[in-house]
Amino acid sequence: MLFNKTSYTVGLYSEFLARMYLRFHGYKILKSRYITGKNTNRAEIDIIARHKDTIVFVEVKARKNTSAAWDAITPKQSLRLRRAAETYLIKKQWTGNARFDVIIVCGHKIYWSKNAI
Repeated sequence: MLFNKTSYTVGLYSEFLARMYLRFHGYKILKSRYITGKNTNRAEIDIIARHKDTIVFVEVKARKNTSAAWDAITPKQSLRLRRAAETYLIKKQWTGNARFDVIIVCGHKIYWSKNAI
């Protein structure tokens, strides 16, 4: 993990690593830090990517261990992320496959869980 950095900069760095990791695995990054709008009770989606016929919404968590990262994804947050994803899919009129993945960054290790939310 980055020491002497704010949680904001650690988050930005972790999202950068996650985007590079996805690109390395053949994903095209469509959006980063997608927000549906102010005061909509929706969430920010860290990364929206596409792989073949699937749009993938990715939540990125930077924590000291994977357990702490999973604990940080609450049921309330999951619901807000799903609603934000639905808004994106409707806006883009997407009729293909979609899923939610989680990428956890622990130090210099990356853990990727597909269909996680």
